[in-house]
Amino acid sequence: MQDSFGDALPPSEPQSHHVGRARAAGADHGRDGGEQQVVAHQDGPPNVKRGRLFVFGLGGLTVAALLATYGILDRGRSEENLVRLTAEQAIPTVSLINPELGVTDQEIVLPGTIDAYFHAPIYARVSGYLKMWYADIGARVKTGQKLASIETPDLDQELAQAKANLGVAQATFKLAQLTAARWQKLLKSDAVAVQEVDVKTGDSAAKQAAVTAAQANVDRLQALQAFKHIVAPFDGVITARKTDVGALINAGSGVGPELFAVADVHEMRVYVRVPQSESADIVNGMQAFLSLPQYPGKKFPATVATTAGAIDPISNTLLVELAADNKDNVLTPGTFAQVHFKLPGQPDVMRIPTSALLFRQDGLKVAVLGEDGKVQIRPIEAGRDLGTEMEVLSGLRSNDRVINSPPDSLLAGELVRVVGPNGQTEVAER
Repeated sequence: MQDSFGDALPPSEPQSHHVGRARAAGADHGRDGGEQQVVAHQDGPPNVKRGRLFVFGLGGLTVAALLATYGILDRGRSEENLVRLTAEQAIPTVSLINPELGVTDQEIVLPGTIDAYFHAPIYARVSGYLKMWYADIGARVKTGQKLASIETPDLDQELAQAKANLGVAQATFKLAQLTAARWQKLLKSDAVAVQEVDVKTGDSAAKQAAVTAAQANVDRLQALQAFKHIVAPFDGVITARKTDVGALINAGSGVGPELFAVADVHEMRVYVRVPQSESADIVNGMQAFLSLPQYPGKKFPATVATTAGAIDPISNTLLVELAADNKDNVLTPGTFAQVHFKLPGQPDVMRIPTSALLFRQDGLKVAVLGEDGKVQIRPIEAGRDLGTEMEVLSGLRSNDRVINSPPDSLLAGELVRVVGPNGQTEVAER
């Protein structure tokens, strides 16, 4: 049993044993002089091999741990950068403006209609047939100038009959007058009664009144005959002719279309409706100018002549009449025009661009950058709408930093990124 245990143990000093053999063999080889040298190679004991593997494994684990740690740290930095970038992008970028004090050289442009200074539709006063017309549309006419003639056979017959009746009345009156004179002479000699004389005298007076009535009827028909000739009521231009030779003419206005229309265009009237918000600035004598689409770039001066003096409850506008000189006969009735009013300045009123307004449920507001660098939402009282600008009557100061074109989602107390004049941005916070 002792031998078995001894056999199981590894040989003591195996390295020395092999080295000794090698040295002996080397000695023999040296002694031989011509033999090949044989060197035995051995890896070494197992403990040394295990040590090397342990070192290599420990190094690999260290490298893996370092790589894992770096990856975790890098991912953490990436997440932090992402959060930071997201937060930065969530901050709105805005530009700041200051309210401008004083409203000067403000202009409002309103649509208007040009009409003639005088305009008269001409109807016939007598019935008949149109014999001839002497002025067509566009013709310049003078006061009393003949425009047309009407044939009136019925009126001519009535006039002839009236003249005949006048003759009968005059003859009857002369006879009654002579009879009354004779009876007056007979009364002096008491040949006739006073009552009979009075009857003859009254009959003479009645016959005289009949003459006067007959004469009045003749005068009336003669006056109507004067209307056989249609004449211009004033200097102007013929703007319409709605009849022709041989047409049946009915007397009176409104029975049919007018025969002619004459307009006095030496001066034009311009009618425009001004909104109620600007009506207080429109006064008599105020200067304005007109622009017409058929004359681009040309201005026609006009002056406020009068106003209606009342606001139309339906349109909430004030009807304004302007006068425009037309000595060149360029302006024509019925023309559409743009009326430009120069409103008086208001030095104590501030104005801001309409792009700075916030339309909220409880009214107009503006976003202002406060002293603490945070957004303030302020309500304002708006004045007149000046087109691209709005008057602000209250709610702002001249030194306020107003945010222009604020996003609809902007809230009070929010931080913003301000765009500087050189295009650089910075977060407005303290």
